[in-house]
Amino acid sequence: MVAKARIGVLALQGDFAEHIEMLENLSAKAVKVKKHSDLNKLDGLIIPGGESTAIKKLIDRYDFENIIKEKVRDGMSLWGTCAGLICIANKLTEDDPKPMKLIDAEVSRNWFGRQIDSFETNLKFKGIKGDIKAVFIRAPIVNKVSSDVEVLSTLDEDTIVAIKQDKILGTSFHPEISGSTKVHEYFIKLSKT
Repeated sequence: MVAKARIGVLALQGDFAEHIEMLENLSAKAVKVKKHSDLNKLDGLIIPGGESTAIKKLIDRYDFENIIKEKVRDGMSLWGTCAGLICIANKLTEDDPKPMKLIDAEVSRNWFGRQIDSFETNLKFKGIKGDIKAVFIRAPIVNKVSSDVEVLSTLDEDTIVAIKQDKILGTSFHPEISGSTKVHEYFIKLSKT
């Protein structure tokens, strides 16, 4: 019998509960990460959407950045959704928050405007059959990527909304509230490789 993937969700701020529910529906072992020891023996970690400045301040306050970087170096996969993508980027076009420099991409916060400008759409996503439903809420976009980063999904030719570098995944949108499990399934598979 194959062991279930152990996927943690950083539970400091944001929509971590929705990710945990999605993972549990997929029969993964979901771990709410609130302290350093919760990161032990994880196959993957999700940094959820929420308020990027608040999430990064809490990562700094509870000294999570170095241990997350260490775990990623040791093979743990990582996925940043929306605010999480902002936190893991190499560079932001804004001054705050200071990103963790885990994926070689430049990101712009709140690209699509305010909460009222939120929208849903269907997207193609490399490595997933059929369309995925994507929900954008005050979402960032990826401006630039290095040659080491694979673009997985775009809104149009120039608007990058999903990227991957090795075992690090970043999405501008919120798959955890879309009703579709496809991107979570993709991340679980990535985490078990």
